[in-house]
Amino acid sequence: MSGPFLSLGVLYLVQGFPYGLQSGLLPVLLRSQGLSLSHIGLTRALYLPWLLKFLWSPLVDGVFLRQTWLVLSTGGLCTCCALCSVLPLQDTFTPLAWLLLLMHILSSMQDVALDAVTVAVLDKEQLGLGNSVQVVAYKLGSVLAGGGALAVLHLLGWRGVFLLLSLGYLLATLCALWSTTLREESRCHGNRQSCGPALRLPDVVRGVVTAPGTVWTAVYVLVYKLGEQGSLSMVPLLLLDHGVSPAALGFWNGILSLGFSIVGSVAGGFLLRKGRRLHLLLRKLLILRVSCLVLQTFLLSSLGKDGGSVTVFLLLTLVLQHFLAGAVSTITFTLMMLCTQQAHKGLQGSHYSLLSSLEVLGKVVFGAVSGILVDSLGVSSSFWLFIVLSCLPLLHLQRLPSSLH
Repeated sequence: MSGPFLSLGVLYLVQGFPYGLQSGLLPVLLRSQGLSLSHIGLTRALYLPWLLKFLWSPLVDGVFLRQTWLVLSTGGLCTCCALCSVLPLQDTFTPLAWLLLLMHILSSMQDVALDAVTVAVLDKEQLGLGNSVQVVAYKLGSVLAGGGALAVLHLLGWRGVFLLLSLGYLLATLCALWSTTLREESRCHGNRQSCGPALRLPDVVRGVVTAPGTVWTAVYVLVYKLGEQGSLSMVPLLLLDHGVSPAALGFWNGILSLGFSIVGSVAGGFLLRKGRRLHLLLRKLLILRVSCLVLQTFLLSSLGKDGGSVTVFLLLTLVLQHFLAGAVSTITFTLMMLCTQQAHKGLQGSHYSLLSSLEVLGKVVFGAVSGILVDSLGVSSSFWLFIVLSCLPLLHLQRLPSSLH
């Protein structure tokens, strides 16, 4: 964790806080207050800024320095967490939702600047390690703000949890302000900005979509998490309905599962550094993921009929799913950066923003409708649909462009 990796790791760590809050803390809180799965699924609409970040990526690239954007956005997130700390725990959904929306807006702006810095400062040999740092730090931030916050909520209280998160953002803001790596990259970026006028959005779009391998990669990142996202969204809530406590879910689905996701992310980066072929690794991991989902579907059909043993096995499948998700994510983000590095250097920030926006779109849209599917189709039918969707990236991988091998 020397050179650029330390400052990048700190900033990616706090970037995971909003996702952890919404995916780990908010659903359990709302379900405990009696909201339906459909209503909880629709709160995924708060992720909308992540889908729109490509629209303001030319602004982030063309106005101010990237270091300035990182300092302003991270400082704004610190303020939002401080405001969350003064909200009452009861009847707090509406103001919390607005603050989470603002946090997603600021975090998406931070992401545009941070991804552009990452693509610019890492060479091809550093991409595997760099994406391990990115995914591990982001997942660790999700653990701290999601399952971690849920597990210690009864000890520290609502105010204590958000004050700790605010402190984390404050330290990250100071890191962005003092980082030598960010200062040097921003100086180079500032020199490039002075070479000519910023491109218009239609020119940016045209340059991005015509880069080699972009269309194939865009389709892949849209579909590669569909079935997995439906399962990971619904299984914890179904277990909550069958008597598993919020604290137990916070441990299994928050701390332990996301901890194994971090291990999977490290494993993915390690395997890439060993010279393994990227597409062959992806194929093997995706096959394992489909097999895990099939097992999970059969276990759900017996939930509540065989004491607590089925519940334990379901919790273990969640842990395995998160491990595989971490490995697949690291390799997928490496694939995305390889594609971005083939785009024009002046468009690489916007190029990666488009790919990462589509990656979020695939997760958020299906996560939002997965509750509706389970409510309308039933558990068994909806999970068999998740299995079918999990096979789509395997089929698409058969047509991997030669430029991405």
